[in-house]
Parts: sequence; C-alpha cells; structure tokens
Amino acid sequence: MSKILIVEDEPDMVLGLKDNFEFEGYEVVTATDGETGLERARSIKPDLIVLDVMLPKMSGLEVCKSLRGEGWEGPILMLTARGQEIDKVVGLELGADDYVTKPFSIRELLARVRAVLRRTEGGRKRLSRYSFADVDLDFEAYKATKGGEALELSPREFELLRYLIERKGETVTRDQLLEDVWGYDSYPSTRTVDTHVAKLRAKIGDSGSEPRWILTIHGMGYKFIDPS
Repeated sequence: MSKILIVEDEPDMVLGLKDNFEFEGYEVVTATDGETGLERARSIKPDLIVLDVMLPKMSGLEVCKSLRGEGWEGPILMLTARGQEIDKVVGLELGADDYVTKPFSIRELLARVRAVLRRTEGGRKRLSRYSFADVDLDFEAYKATKGGEALELSPREFELLRYLIERKGETVTRDQLLEDVWGYDSYPSTRTVDTHVAKLRAKIGDSGSEPRWILTIHGMGYKFIDPS
C-alpha cells in the first residue's frame, strides 16, 4: 500500500482528497501547514507528497526545496492556483515531479498520482516467477502449469495476475487495472475487468462463491491473497 502525504491548508480540500485517496487503497497522512508537512515528510518517508504551493508558516516551494536539499528523492506533486505559472516553473526547477492546477477533477489528480508513482517505481524489477498452491507461473515466458499440467493463460491474463500478485495484500481498484494493465489507448469498461477476473479464477481453480486467492473487495476492486 503506497503512503501519501497531503500538505494542504483548506479543510474541505484535505477531507475530500483524504477520502478519495483512501477509497483508492492508499494510506494517507495529512498536514495543514508547510512546517508540519516538512516534519512529517522527514518522519514517515511517504511514497508520494501532494503539496500545495500556498501554505501557512512555510510555502510549498520552500518545503520542496528543503526536502530535495536534504537528499529526499520521493515524488512530489504540487498543487497550484490558476494563473500561478511562475510557481509551476519554479516548483519543477526545485524538483517537483508534476503539478496540477486548481480547480481540478479528483479523477485527473488520481491519474496523475498513479502515473508519477508508476514512473518512480519503474526501476523496480518486475516479478518474473511465482508459485502458489499447485499453480506455477513464468511471467517472462508466459508459461504456466497447474498440478504439473500446462495451464493456458492469455498474455492479458498473465499481466493481470502479475499486477495483482506484485501488490499482494493490497486492494487494487478496477480503474487502476484499466490504466496499468489495459492502458489508456484501449480503455474498456470496468465490466471488462470483472469478466477477465472471472475467467482467470476459473482457470486457476479459484471460482465459486468464496474465492481463495483473488478476492473481490465490494465497491472497490480486487485483492490477491496467498494464504501460504
């Protein structure tokens, strides 16, 4: 589960962002001024910071500059008010990874956050092999067996299973799967995800009313669990 620090001084904005990020499965910590945000960034080491430019006590630009000066390399996404073009430029020069202009849609912000996290995780080696129960998976060769017998999975099913396993124990939303497994260029409906998961469950022997490995988190998405 990725941990996100939100540094924003507008109470309604903080509440809305926190609720939406938690709904998407992120762990959220908040701060309402720059000094507190800087201290929390140092102490909790979040996976990403959503940082407003205009803050009490210490501006977002100063927070960004301080963190980068201390060698903190995590991603920072800055929030700027409309017309603050100079702040965007300075923020990027100080080391911000991206910015979003207020007012923004929460869907746009969530997409930006996922994109930044995906870029920063790009150096992480992807899972090449995995075994659970009587299923053995080779993600590099796209080969699988179940009980020693060949198991026919499509490339999409391999990538869907790898994505869930790499985030074992985390709730993955349907929108995350659509963006990261299917991609923006072929953006189908969330029903497509459900159909693929149902077929995948049947193939690995996880179908029925109580699946053991790919769990449905109602109203959100799916979670891979390996009881072993």
